[in-house]
Amino acid sequence: MSELASFFQTVKLPVISEVAHALIKTLDDEDASATQISEIIARDPALTAKLMRLANSARFGAARGVTSLADAIAMAGLAHVRTLALAACFAETFPELPGLDSDEFWKSSMACAGYAKWLASGLGDDGQDAWLAGMMMRLGELLIYQAAPATFAEIEQQPHLPGGRWERETRLLGFSEGQITAELGRRWNFPAVIVRALETSSDPMASHPFSKLGAIIHVASLLADTPSDDPVILDNLPQDVVSALQLNREWMRKKFPSHSSFSTAH
Repeated sequence: MSELASFFQTVKLPVISEVAHALIKTLDDEDASATQISEIIARDPALTAKLMRLANSARFGAARGVTSLADAIAMAGLAHVRTLALAACFAETFPELPGLDSDEFWKSSMACAGYAKWLASGLGDDGQDAWLAGMMMRLGELLIYQAAPATFAEIEQQPHLPGGRWERETRLLGFSEGQITAELGRRWNFPAVIVRALETSSDPMASHPFSKLGAIIHVASLLADTPSDDPVILDNLPQDVVSALQLNREWMRKKFPSHSSFSTAH
């Protein structure tokens, strides 16, 4: 039995809602319609209310009041509303944990998702897949807390340098939070491309075949771990990963989004 399989025997697998399961099934369905997604989300009144509040927030960019899920989807796009709904489901699935700064955790996850979407879109790839994988990246950390609180405390010790959690997790557990999240995603029946990206995200250059999405999540997570709006932080990104992705540093500096812009709605 692998170390990761042994780890999963020590944790209670988080149970996501039927709504989340139904939304996951539509990720690989190119024929999924706005009506279908609206009907799934509408099964959960609390989730619907949360999305409507978000749709009417300034960050969502609504020029007028959004009064229905159909309006929200028409304005923001089907994929965006679906990924936001799944993110809300994740937050409901995991309880608040003593010793974990939940606000920081979810803000960091949103930043990772936002940077991932920005990078993927700049490369001409599916920004929504990247957003969702980035949002999921740190979920494995919550399972580490459940299985080994003392180890979690050591992983969370300051200072927190970009990528430092992965090094501590691998040293203490033998695997990273991304690998845990990948296994969680596999058990939740997420699309293989997202599972593979999460699995390779902490060390994309060591993975064969190379996962482009995994490398995007790697870079996005490093940026999320550096809460700065100064493009100079781009100079600290690993050159091998940047080159493998064929990212244009000049484009990145010109288009670099602020960290705070991802704290909600994105």
